Amino acid sequence: MSDITYRNLIVDGLWHNNQALVALLGLCPLLAVSNTAINGLGLGLATTAVLVASNTTVSLIRNFVRPEVRLPVFVLVIASFVTAIELGMNAYFHELHKILGIFIPLIVTNCTIIGRAEAFASKNNLRRSLVDGISIGIGFTLVLLILGGMRELVGQGTLFDQAHLMFGEAARGFTLKIENFRGMLVAILPPGAFIGLGLLIMVKNLIDKRLAVRAMAKTDYAEEMRGLAS
Repeated sequence: MSDITYRNLIVDGLWHNNQALVALLGLCPLLAVSNTAINGLGLGLATTAVLVASNTTVSLIRNFVRPEVRLPVFVLVIASFVTAIELGMNAYFHELHKILGIFIPLIVTNCTIIGRAEAFASKNNLRRSLVDGISIGIGFTLVLLILGGMRELVGQGTLFDQAHLMFGEAARGFTLKIENFRGMLVAILPPGAFIGLGLLIMVKNLIDKRLAVRAMAKTDYAEEMRGLAS
């Protein structure tokens, strides 16, 4: 994997290998919590913090852990960071912590984090594991934020409602509201989560298809120019 550049790691984490849109991992918290943008952002940042911390730790200890106990050790590392982050959120973001509830400790079982620890961090150095953790985490957080914003806007006609739960009392004015909009209840119910995620995946696939067609056209044009030159 040493031939993969840092740019490729970032692009893969944000787009080509986005764990929510491509690998379809971590869907349980993604679908359950993304009923508002702030809820999605809160869980996304917590997941990113755990992912970065666990990736770097696994990379540091990878040469000292025997293969027979590798996965239990990785889970123990992840659980330790999840516990620390949960306690921190309970102390400094108590109301948001109550809203997210069980889905914060369930980060321990998030397949994205365990998968990156096993598939990447355990085979790469500290810097590459750090970049991978950050890019994968930001990609996952962006999906949570966009999906939560979509569902909140369609479901209740607001955007960034209850932003003060994360950013303090000064953020109460961050809320955007569509006046006289009654909203669509289905958007903030479980079916809305599946519909919203399906739309995001569709948009991504359409963009990828258009980019592939454009790249193929450039390749054909380059080959045609070379043929004319010869």
